[in-house]
Amino acid sequence: MLSAKIEVRVRYQETDQMGVVYHGNYFTWFESARIELLDQIKCPYRELESSGFYLPVLSCQATFLSPARFDDRLSVTVFLEEEPSLRIHLRYETHCSDRLLAHGSTTHAFVDERGRPMRPPQRFVDGVRLWFRS
Repeated sequence: MLSAKIEVRVRYQETDQMGVVYHGNYFTWFESARIELLDQIKCPYRELESSGFYLPVLSCQATFLSPARFDDRLSVTVFLEEEPSLRIHLRYETHCSDRLLAHGSTTHAFVDERGRPMRPPQRFVDGVRLWFRS
């Protein structure tokens, strides 16, 4: 299994009138963790795009168990639990200290600039394989 973690400090603007983090922000944090994961396997998203590869979200889901609030320190972890083929399934967890606040998932596919599906680049395949084989 491959994972990456980011730390987030909840900003005031990320909360709603009730002082609770607006649910859409979790997907932004999921994306930040996903970018960190790509960096970790030496396949930065910026380089993927400059090579003509894109990773659109095909589906996304989140379950909210407990609210995050302004100035909370959160950790967001993304998990790649199986070697991807054409689709990439990722799982996420958001914690405040040892308390699980939310979990979710996203599914992605590699596409070209016209949105046509394509196989992942070799450097992505090699980077993922390295982690799953070690």
